Amino acid sequence: QVQLVESGGGLVQPGGSLRLSCAASGFTLDYYAIGWFRQAPGKEREGVSCISSDGSTYYADSVKGRFTISRDNAKNTVYLQMNSLKPEDTAAYYCAADDTIVAGMSPGSYDYWGQGTQVTVSS
Repeated sequence: QVQLVESGGGLVQPGGSLRLSCAASGFTLDYYAIGWFRQAPGKEREGVSCISSDGSTYYADSVKGRFTISRDNAKNTVYLQMNSLKPEDTAAYYCAADDTIVAGMSPGSYDYWGQGTQVTVSS
């Protein structure tokens, strides 16, 4: 059974950092493109970052220079390191996987989704 489980969310002050994890089971991440998305209340789900199966990375302009996506194929896990967090980064964060080299930043391109983890940036 294909499953993605996110963890690492929480409450952090502006300027702080969090590292989100996306652990996969039931399939091997090596051959999948992985994306991180977020959805704030009342807003559409938006792409934050993605990593292709060959390791190429892509970022939304709003997080470029602050967030870093990486993958550890040995642990079957993808990470999202989030630094210099801002209140506008507050959202539920989801990881997604697609059986392709590059899936891009559109939610509709992904077949498998995790349940999400909440990130709240507030003082």
